[in-house]
Amino acid sequence: MEAAKLARLIDAAQGRAPCDAVVRDVRYLDVFSCTWHQGDLAIQDGYIVGVEPGLAARRVLEGKGRAVVPGFCDAHVHVESSLLTPHHFQRAVLGRGTTSAICDPHELANVVGLPGIRYFLDASQDMALNLRVMLSSCVPATAFETNGGGTIDAAALSTLLDHPKTLGLAEMMNVPGVLHADPEVLAKLALFAGRRIDGHCPLVRGRDLSSYAAAGISSCHESSELEEAREKLGKGIAVWIREGSVAKDLRALAPLLTMATSTSIGFCTDDRNPLDIAREGHIDHLVRGAIGLGVPAEVAYRSASFSVARHYGLTRRGAIAPGYVADLILLDDANTCAISDVLVSGTPAGELDLDSSAARAAAENGAARETMRAKVPELADLEGPKGSVHVIGVREGRILTDRAVMAHDAEGVARLTVLERHGHGLKPANGYVRGFGRHLRGAIASSVGHDSHNLIVVGSNPSDMRAALAALIACGGGFCVVSQGSVRARLPLPIGGLMSPEDAGFVERALVDLHRASTDIGCELPEPFLQLAFLSLPVIPSLKLTDRGLMDVDAFRLIDVRAA
Repeated sequence: MEAAKLARLIDAAQGRAPCDAVVRDVRYLDVFSCTWHQGDLAIQDGYIVGVEPGLAARRVLEGKGRAVVPGFCDAHVHVESSLLTPHHFQRAVLGRGTTSAICDPHELANVVGLPGIRYFLDASQDMALNLRVMLSSCVPATAFETNGGGTIDAAALSTLLDHPKTLGLAEMMNVPGVLHADPEVLAKLALFAGRRIDGHCPLVRGRDLSSYAAAGISSCHESSELEEAREKLGKGIAVWIREGSVAKDLRALAPLLTMATSTSIGFCTDDRNPLDIAREGHIDHLVRGAIGLGVPAEVAYRSASFSVARHYGLTRRGAIAPGYVADLILLDDANTCAISDVLVSGTPAGELDLDSSAARAAAENGAARETMRAKVPELADLEGPKGSVHVIGVREGRILTDRAVMAHDAEGVARLTVLERHGHGLKPANGYVRGFGRHLRGAIASSVGHDSHNLIVVGSNPSDMRAALAALIACGGGFCVVSQGSVRARLPLPIGGLMSPEDAGFVERALVDLHRASTDIGCELPEPFLQLAFLSLPVIPSLKLTDRGLMDVDAFRLIDVRAA
């Protein structure tokens, strides 16, 4: 901060000059001690300069006794999974109190490579939302799938280290690579030594977890069991409690969140669509849920703000104190997280210009269009093996899967296909899944297929599955529902096959239509599209299907769909 700005802050704090604004008569949360104080919040140049009454200001905002807490920080998010471009994403979350977000752009990076990361770095420079970027560590996630972005190695990541919005290394999903000291994995970890390195280690325990932590990895958002998360905390790994549109871990992990642990626990959304943001909320949804599960409100608000900001070195953010950025949430009711207003660097969110030319250009004119290079497969290529087969079992609300050996045509077993879409011309990989519904009639398809984002379709018959794949290829990617050969609903996602150029309202309406159509064809899952998207992610146990075949994640190898 330049000397002239420092002088203005000090003069305003001393009362020698009027402040830009004062939020008068509030009860604000001191996150350092988790106590509430009465006062006035004086703001100059976007920073808090005083908390005591009496400072003059050019503008007075009446708090009327409301509670005020620091702006929330999403500890781990893939903006692409909101289906929105960055500037539309900030419109969706700022009003919900999220003023900072730590993003990993590995979804787009898996489609277009290093330009996918630059796309978010460019967008982040001119946004009201404080968007920070962790550089993607695993592109591709494994060698058992085909992506469009090639391999991003340590040398490529080093070219982005000095960007002002670069924070550290994003989720290290290659747990075997860490444990076996793979040279390329070690090169990435060494490159980011001294910076934050995010983890991704579901169900890893004991000596393996100790080895993973010893490599310098300092957080994990993949804990779904209480004792798993407790062990991670005890080994110095911060736990980010997640509530996405599919993976929902708050209820299981809330008992771990106490005054003592709150400095090492934060909240994240990971993958959350705009329909859920509009209906339930963003980080405010986690805060509200945690309080409802018995977590003291002061502890929940600290974890939603200061704990995450401090972990990532976001100095002067996440607290209400002199010298901190005035990212503030005014609450009508602290116990229900009822948000009255949000201030971003001291400016009410409703007064912000969220259509800056640089952010819009980066969001809409990036190098991520026309990425659909698949050809519609022949009908015969969508036929899977018959008889006794390995079947992936969907767990509603989880991205972990079960496994079973069943007859391919048993009740509730549906066909599952992944089609490589990045131009390599591979034949479809076929398998089986249960959990979408006992009597599915038609097909549901997506070009969002973590992490390589090949086309993935679940269905009752090859004909409808082929029609669904053809519909997505024609529109450049997205979601669709097909029945009796006709498209019943579709959401085009032409930016990387991941994001819509339209606003959140448009995407919300399309999702409502898609959910209604999926229910009409017999799907019993409340969120089938993102649930489907995770069935191709080969780093989450237990069985997954990639474009190369059926992946036994526990054994970390491809296996035959046919059961021995």
